[in-house]
Amino acid sequence: MIAKLTGVLDSTGEDWVVIDTNGVGYLIFCSTRTLINFPSRGEIVSLIIETHIREDHIHLYGFLDQAERDWFRLLTSVQGVGAKVGLGILSVLSPAELSDAILSEDKGMITRAPGVGPKLATRLLSELKDKTGGLPGSAFPSATASAASGKGSGSAAFDDAVSALVNLGYQRSAAFSAVSSAINTSSEAAPVEDLIRAGLRELSG
Repeated sequence: MIAKLTGVLDSTGEDWVVIDTNGVGYLIFCSTRTLINFPSRGEIVSLIIETHIREDHIHLYGFLDQAERDWFRLLTSVQGVGAKVGLGILSVLSPAELSDAILSEDKGMITRAPGVGPKLATRLLSELKDKTGGLPGSAFPSATASAASGKGSGSAAFDDAVSALVNLGYQRSAAFSAVSSAINTSSEAAPVEDLIRAGLRELSG
């Protein structure tokens, strides 16, 4: 099984790249976010590879970092999310944005990805909310720690602050991330008014 490939960037397409490794060209499927960060043709590139073996094909999926590869694995573990949809989600949302969307249950963010309707988005949020801890780019560990202290997600002040920012027109995932950042810097439980002000500073920063 191929785990990593390093070679010369030969050519690229809408969702694929060919890497020449010692005269052998490997066709690798990638997210848009990965493709736009590639060097110029003829230069050396290195990709972390996820190999999918099926009865009728062997497909290689490439990632520039472990965070995107780990999220791809997690996404494709959900029923109805194949490799193409998984790459589509990662083309629209970075690992950090995806983590925020799942933790804040922001279905609208998830449905921005091609091939993801409301029903599939609901399933993704339901199945992945308790599985994101420890993944690179995930906000889950800090949110959990704050919740344990009575400051974080699940506390009345936290939820009220997020709701207030959403009512002001911010996306739920962005509001969740802003309040999470603000609350993790406070030494004790802060009142909702302070969290709203701190969240607004995060969003306008």
